[in-house]
Amino acid sequence: MGRAPFPPTPGTPATGPTPTAAAPQGVMPGQRPSAVHAPRDDRRTLVVGRGISVQGSVQDAERLVVEGTVESSMINAKELSVAPGGLFRGGVEVEDAEIAGTVDGTLTVRGSLTVAATGRLLGKATCKRLRVEDGGQITGQLEMLSEAAKDSTSPSPKAD
Repeated sequence: MGRAPFPPTPGTPATGPTPTAAAPQGVMPGQRPSAVHAPRDDRRTLVVGRGISVQGSVQDAERLVVEGTVESSMINAKELSVAPGGLFRGGVEVEDAEIAGTVDGTLTVRGSLTVAATGRLLGKATCKRLRVEDGGQITGQLEMLSEAAKDSTSPSPKAD
């Protein structure tokens, strides 16, 4: 209750030091230029920040970044990134994953799985390529995918 819920709107006096140089073209006073000129990532990204917990389903996210806690029965995305201190509990199917926090559940990676030095993978994991940095932990079941395995597990057509 000690601060306003919204930043001051343009044209209202701001509290704090007055900048000595004019803001670059296209940058509002008080706005960081790096935020304006940063390369734009067009992927639909969901970031669950530190100290935030999310339960339920996530749909239409291409990239899931977990810095807090996510609990879900099944998520489909292109990329999963679990930051140090982050926790993903449940099931997820992705193209690529980088685990620097903890994943507890079922993880299916159709491409590359990287477990960083601070990463912990608990449960069942299936991946095509695996890289585990020194200190990374995998506890549970690990299955490596191959093109031949994909073809042999697909159901055969029924004869009429």
